[in-house]
Amino acid sequence: MPSDLGGKGGRLISYPDRKEYCALIDEAVKEGARQKQACKLVGISSRTYQRWNQGEEISKDKRINNDAPVHNKLSEAIRQEILKVINLPEYNSLTPYQIVPALLDIGRYIASESTFYRVMREHNQLKHRGKETAVQRKKPEPLKATRPNALYSWDITYLLSPIKGHYYYLYLFMDIYSRKIVGWQVHDCESSAHAADLLEDIVRREKIDKQQLVIHSDNGSPMKGATLRAKMIDLEIASSYSRPRVSNDNPYSESLFKTIKYHYTYPEEPFSSLCEARLWVTNFVRWYNEEHKHSAIKFVTPMQRHDGLDKAILENRKRVIEQAKKKSPERWNGRTTRNLTPINTVYLNPGKNENQSADSNVSEEIAA
Repeated sequence: MPSDLGGKGGRLISYPDRKEYCALIDEAVKEGARQKQACKLVGISSRTYQRWNQGEEISKDKRINNDAPVHNKLSEAIRQEILKVINLPEYNSLTPYQIVPALLDIGRYIASESTFYRVMREHNQLKHRGKETAVQRKKPEPLKATRPNALYSWDITYLLSPIKGHYYYLYLFMDIYSRKIVGWQVHDCESSAHAADLLEDIVRREKIDKQQLVIHSDNGSPMKGATLRAKMIDLEIASSYSRPRVSNDNPYSESLFKTIKYHYTYPEEPFSSLCEARLWVTNFVRWYNEEHKHSAIKFVTPMQRHDGLDKAILENRKRVIEQAKKKSPERWNGRTTRNLTPINTVYLNPGKNENQSADSNVSEEIAA
């Protein structure tokens, strides 16, 4: 119930109801109740009660039963005319701010722009119109890898050079299943030919058969250049591409580049030469592949997983923890040990079902 039924902003109270409320309050006051509390019980303030009892002609309340016509009310005929006009072929791709001036140019006025918008809103026509319809870009098909050399991700990132506005370019291919950097090069330009040479070298070193590999990338010109695409066709390697301007479709390369730029040895100053940049990347790749225990693959190194050693390593860790738990069970307090089950499937751009499967693989409890 509103705090003041007769006040400004409250619902309108008819004259008979007012008389009834006043009578109830008067009776309560005679019985010893405080006027303020009695008014509160019926939902009005003491000030409203006092105003009602000061001789105000409440029977002539002009707020209700007012049948005066609304002169600016929009007629149904005009509403229908607006709906007809906005859906005509020459206007169905325009907004009201374009339609109204166009009508004025031919000597016709129906209503203001705001009225057009109001009618369109009431009839659910406030949406992208005609060719303005938003382009829906389909998400790339989900891809998965259950072994090394089945699914790669690659990209190019900038490395600062001593010349302002000029960069060195790090070409980098990684195996999504093992997270191993399988190939890289640093050049002073972006080129589809450089990428094609690097890919051919990777295929030779990793002994990749035809129709074995899928490579995912974004839509940069080197990624879709004729030389690289011809090389992929020749090697019978399938391609997958991100949606334009959607970096999340290529998360593995983006994450790896962040690891590179935030590594403690990454120089704060630009590389003095192309040779220095290549030397730094050589040392980083060796550390990343052979020493870095990657959190996404249960803290084994990418090289260990790529070579199939991760299962034995995780099994040994599990055995050590189980022995420690038997020796001091009170430290676990009934909790399970950490999840050391190898991750058998890795997804790229997973759908709903794949996401649920991936979540079940990475959940784990860390014991004391």
